[in-house]
Amino acid sequence: MSSLYIHIPFCKQACHYCDFHFSTSLKYKDQLIQAICKELVMRKDELPGAVENIYFGGGTPSLLSENELNLIFETIYSEYKIVKTPEITLEANPDDLDLEYLQMLSRTKVNRLSIGVQSFFEKDLKLMNRAHNAEEAETSILLAKQFFDNISIDLIYGIPDMSEERWKGNLTKALELDIPHISSYALTVEPNTALKHFIDKEIIPPVDDDLAKSHFDILVETMEQNGFENYEFSNFGKTGYYSQNNTAYWTGKFYLGIGPSAHSHVNATRSWNINNNPKYIKAIEVGELPAEREELSLTDRYNEYIMTGLRTKWGVNVKLVETEFGLNYAAYLMDQIQDYQQQGLLALNGDMLNVTAEGKFLSDGIASELFMLNLK
Repeated sequence: MSSLYIHIPFCKQACHYCDFHFSTSLKYKDQLIQAICKELVMRKDELPGAVENIYFGGGTPSLLSENELNLIFETIYSEYKIVKTPEITLEANPDDLDLEYLQMLSRTKVNRLSIGVQSFFEKDLKLMNRAHNAEEAETSILLAKQFFDNISIDLIYGIPDMSEERWKGNLTKALELDIPHISSYALTVEPNTALKHFIDKEIIPPVDDDLAKSHFDILVETMEQNGFENYEFSNFGKTGYYSQNNTAYWTGKFYLGIGPSAHSHVNATRSWNINNNPKYIKAIEVGELPAEREELSLTDRYNEYIMTGLRTKWGVNVKLVETEFGLNYAAYLMDQIQDYQQQGLLALNGDMLNVTAEGKFLSDGIASELFMLNLK
């Protein structure tokens, strides 16, 4: 089974922390939708097996009209083999989700919403330059629940000056709204963003790693106490509500990314499209795929398996490392994990290697220390 990701690179305004590819101008929107449909046709033979989930990300996919969504769906369903009941997620901003738009979405094939709430507090939303306000954050969810059962929201922790009480308030509100899935991320400071500029100019306090760790610990404890499972570092779902898209990515399934800046991973090849809307459109119009490709070495694939596996509840299968990558890799892994086992950050149960509760917040850093750097 495989996944389709469709990147919609448009936003109403730029969030201060975001470094994803997007444009606040809709000048090329019609042409870009046509180009996305053409790229879908051009690449229809790349994915092995049937598509089990389709994910509209961005950018802001909730800027798409009913006709635009249906045009993309018609192309997908005419060119790809789709399972009987695929999970089809659309990322949406709260300010887009009024009654009329939700009624429209319910007429399309979309069956899951991922709502970019980020915070239920006005102070945080203003700091991040979100397009919605606190009232819209809550109202959009209440309206969405009239049409969709499978709803996820995004929340950001580690925001400068966000107290533990305010973070707990975000989680309390999410639980009161009875959301079955929450994706939660630490605020990170990316180069060339407004947030980086404001921190450098001391307009906004710097991000505090200790505060983020405290918020994360509160997040994990609160979610687990309320019936959520932390199946991947940033994702918490109730039974039956894990994101198929997230799960596919973190368990190494193949995915095809369509649209400017979209990434793909099929077999041992990784590719990524150009992150420029006019150049993407121009290339697709003449039948060229504006993408770079990279063939992953055995070491690349080993390192990726370690990184993704340690972020999930399923962990890393040491026996699989031996059979898929070889005895040298397995021996190297067993040697590298010893210090982390002694520190109580990693645990080996049978063939399964997992981060412990104490090591969870450090999982990416631990994984990088387990990478193979010299074997090819």
